[in-house]
Amino acid sequence: MRIIAGASKGKKILQPKDQLTRPLKDLTKESIFNIIMHSNKFETKIEGSKILDLFSGVGSFGLECLSRGALNAVFIESYKEVLDILKKNIENLNYVNSSTIIEQDIYDSLDFKTLKKFDIIFIDAPYKEKRVDMLLQKIFDAKILNDKSIIIIHRHKKENENFIDNFNIIEEKIYGISKVIFGNFL
Repeated sequence: MRIIAGASKGKKILQPKDQLTRPLKDLTKESIFNIIMHSNKFETKIEGSKILDLFSGVGSFGLECLSRGALNAVFIESYKEVLDILKKNIENLNYVNSSTIIEQDIYDSLDFKTLKKFDIIFIDAPYKEKRVDMLLQKIFDAKILNDKSIIIIHRHKKENENFIDNFNIIEEKIYGISKVIFGNFL
């Protein structure tokens, strides 16, 4: 896996050796960024934006955003087996000054109200995770989205999500076994 575009284009992203981590595939990642850059359905841009990468794993999404000119990225990950790899990726790509890692469980110990506001929130929860609606409610209640912000959710294409009522789906795309949902709050 590599950075697709921007200042770090072509640089390698280290991967975990275990089978429990599901890295974001390059094709899916490239499709997500094409939609962000070219969609007329929302106005969010990557350059100068503030990124929240939830269930960040090795940091593929947030690092791609930084390479493309995002101001900063907050990576939230609690899986110990992948945290060292995330740290190495941030260091290897020279994004230490524009990155923050929060090593907390997103559902049980993270207080979203302590976070600053973001322009893009990326949620890449494990496919088996069934509490994405609860996560959206925490994000909504904490008021951590800037105006014109978007939330991008990466799920298995067969998942039938029950999102909270005020979550507005702007666009939904299928890539292989993945489903990517772009949305915001009403």
